[in-house]
Amino acid sequence: MGVIYIACDHAGFQLKETIKETLNSAGHSVVDCGTSSCASCDYPLFAHDLCRRMRQADDALGILVCGTGIGMSMVANRHPHIRAALCNTELHAKLSREHNNANVLCLGARMTGVELAKAIVQAFLSAKFLGDRHARRVDEFNQLEES
Repeated sequence: MGVIYIACDHAGFQLKETIKETLNSAGHSVVDCGTSSCASCDYPLFAHDLCRRMRQADDALGILVCGTGIGMSMVANRHPHIRAALCNTELHAKLSREHNNANVLCLGARMTGVELAKAIVQAFLSAKFLGDRHARRVDEFNQLEES
């Protein structure tokens, strides 16, 4: 597996630090894209930075954490090379990778407990894209029809 980029806002800082420590302990290569404290900050800046960095490595994965995970997922999905999934369960994480080839996991620190978040991260990282009919559908993500 390639690099795992991780970023958060102030609301997600504690959970990001816990996840980062868990990933490092498991031997993963983790790049912390901020924030570096619980001081109030703007989540879009950190989401954009993570997504820009991911453009450099095809096999990179990302994890974004904010209060609900919603804002981070909305920002990340504005980048055409990103398929961000807000996951609240291990099954969401597994299927987001298997069916949608998600490359960014979004978590809500105020919505998800620490142990569940760790399990969601593990499910996300261990799942693999199934391809086949799912590949065709993922290829259609960026095909916009003008009306």
